Amino acid sequence: MAANIGSLLGSTPAARRRALWGLALILPNTLGLFIFFGVPILASFGLSLHDWNIFTAPRFIGVENFVNLTRDPIFFKALGNTLTLFLLVVPIKIFLSILLAVLLNLKMFGVGVIRVAYILPIVTSTTAAAIIWSWIFQPQVGLIDPILTQFGYPQMRWLTSPDLVLYPIAIVIIWQSLGFDMILMLSGLQSIPKTLYEAARVDGASALVRFIRITLPLLSPTVFLVVVLSTIQLIQVFDQVFVMTSSTVLGGVNNSASTAVFYLYQKGFTESRFGYASAIAVALFFIIILVTGFQFWLQRRWVHYQAEDRG
Repeated sequence: MAANIGSLLGSTPAARRRALWGLALILPNTLGLFIFFGVPILASFGLSLHDWNIFTAPRFIGVENFVNLTRDPIFFKALGNTLTLFLLVVPIKIFLSILLAVLLNLKMFGVGVIRVAYILPIVTSTTAAAIIWSWIFQPQVGLIDPILTQFGYPQMRWLTSPDLVLYPIAIVIIWQSLGFDMILMLSGLQSIPKTLYEAARVDGASALVRFIRITLPLLSPTVFLVVVLSTIQLIQVFDQVFVMTSSTVLGGVNNSASTAVFYLYQKGFTESRFGYASAIAVALFFIIILVTGFQFWLQRRWVHYQAEDRG
């Protein structure tokens, strides 16, 4: 083992000094990650096996919290709402981010200003954005309903109707994260070799054929990255739900807007059932791992890497 450590540090005194300096420089960040992330994660695993309401000492109950979780209809409804948000958000984000990236990849006047405009929502506070969009969707003083009523549509109660409340939340998520996805797609487009397009143009391929046969396959690794990041983001949605339903019914009427993390918040910080909330957190941890693992397994069927194509 000592030999392995020696080979890792280097074979010469100068190499060992550089390696030790590197370890010393990353040590503060590593300690910070362990203290502020590692310790809470381990504590959550331990707390999920206890019944604790912060006012009394934790009482060990084994896997009882997880057993109760499998019988909790509200938890499964929250998971269903999270899945609905995924189906509403991800396909639209993928389509719009690719479309915007293709347009902004063109050489046209003012393209830099347009790129900055789409990036601005990324740095906007989620709370501020949710408050503004809540006002936009208000039936009395908002901007959406007066426009719809001009076309004969009835007044919509976006934030109080169980059938509609997830749509405004999905729009806010799309609006705020579209710029980041667009940047990723744009970088993916710019990494595609121009010689492929030139060869296809010489062969007489139209713009649509070049997009379908060249752009989409070689952009698939970036699309896969966006899908994975969006999945993790949507499983952890909380701010938009909390802010946009706080003025009506928190979590939506009959938990129609409650997501998995929002339900975790309710159990932990509203009902003081911290053991049960920790069990929800652990369950979400494994759900994220399983979903991400499934996505990595599935990507072998539709993601095309340039290195593989050259072989």
